[in-house]
Amino acid sequence: MSHHPDSSVHEKFLRAITGLGVSQMHGVELLRLIKMAASAYDAALAERMRKEDLSAPRWRILLRLWGEEEAGCPSLSPTQLSQAQKLSKNTVSAHLRSLEEQELIERELDAEDLRQFKIRLTARGRDLVRQITPGHMLFLNDLTVDLSPHEIESLQILLQKLHGSLIRHANLEGCAADATERTAET
Repeated sequence: MSHHPDSSVHEKFLRAITGLGVSQMHGVELLRLIKMAASAYDAALAERMRKEDLSAPRWRILLRLWGEEEAGCPSLSPTQLSQAQKLSKNTVSAHLRSLEEQELIERELDAEDLRQFKIRLTARGRDLVRQITPGHMLFLNDLTVDLSPHEIESLQILLQKLHGSLIRHANLEGCAADATERTAET
């Protein structure tokens, strides 16, 4: 156990839970560690992205649009982006406005449904994705420098197994493929 300022609070919490008759707390500890790792990951990526005047969620939107484009789908609706990024429609709209102001994306009315917009990368947005993505991927790989290749592989396998268990327990079987796809994007 580390001597982080929150560690004494954590230790007191664990003692209190034990006092309630709960002897196994690995589920809580895994959740805590995963959240801590995710928070640190987000903070590291946000700091790196700040240098490009582009937030991590906006980069992920650009990356999603680029990936869809590469797969033969030149545009997505804001609703599709909202669902794919697991962000509210209002949050996606704010990101899209910013990306549009930076001339990285463009919107056009959907010819089949004039109430909908289609979002696509501009040439500038496409160039930015191609320019910054390799460096960001190397950076993300560097975040695991303290792990051996075997540990990285084992961790990936274990997290996939945990994800499958969480999906089953949450009754989200239909979302498993989508979640796996989203995980590959970030």
